[in-house]
Amino acid sequence: MPLLPGAEPYRHRGGPVGVLLCHGFTGSPQSLRPWADELAAAGCTVSLPLLPGHGTRWQDMQLTRWEDWYAEVERELLALAEECEQVFVCALSMGGALALRLAALHGPTVSGLVLVNPSVRSDTPASALLPVLRHLVPSLPGVADDIARAGVNEVGYDRTPLHAAWSLSLLWREVQRLLPEVTQPVLLFHSPQDHVVSPANSELVLARISSTDVTERLCQRSFHVATLDHDAAEIFAAGQDFIRRLAPAHAAGVTRVESDDHHG
Repeated sequence: MPLLPGAEPYRHRGGPVGVLLCHGFTGSPQSLRPWADELAAAGCTVSLPLLPGHGTRWQDMQLTRWEDWYAEVERELLALAEECEQVFVCALSMGGALALRLAALHGPTVSGLVLVNPSVRSDTPASALLPVLRHLVPSLPGVADDIARAGVNEVGYDRTPLHAAWSLSLLWREVQRLLPEVTQPVLLFHSPQDHVVSPANSELVLARISSTDVTERLCQRSFHVATLDHDAAEIFAAGQDFIRRLAPAHAAGVTRVESDDHHG
């Protein structure tokens, strides 16, 4: 299947500080591409992968499970760790769950997390029906495009594939179990007006992680996809400051090495 326009993965070879970006459930790299571009311009080595089953049509996602999505970001994390002195993970929504699992299982390989409206628990009682419902109904209306800013759209599916949604619920359970293993510095943004992921998700993360260096910021003017919304510039700037503070090589204003931007 051809990729949806804007759903291409992105890679940029920059300096010794690497950043992995993880997009959300039924979304695509497009939701994080402006952030990736800013990080690349600042001299970071950047990886923004396309999660399996995403970026084409929702039916393709029915065949994938959370283990497939996690394996993709884990592979990219380890590749960045090979070529960089430090690696940070920035994530949106379900990408936040994947990022938290990476941090819990890979310890010092992850230098810090920047999470935007992380999704780590169910916000609807109907999810309890998913084990049965997924065999009766292939999909429900989608969750993409929750953006306050006029004229801005998220590239994602207009349907939610239920086999994949059921698997997401298993990922949440796994991540909740691992939250106490997360000890890295965390910068967490969340939107009070989020129509996809409730504030209870961020509260759960902040309550259970073992990190001592934790900053919580509100995106008052944005909905769920805050990385494309009114607060995007603030997220990008604060994320840069967070990385600069924790990465001496980045703080020193490392000159960018040859860049080899490519898609695919």
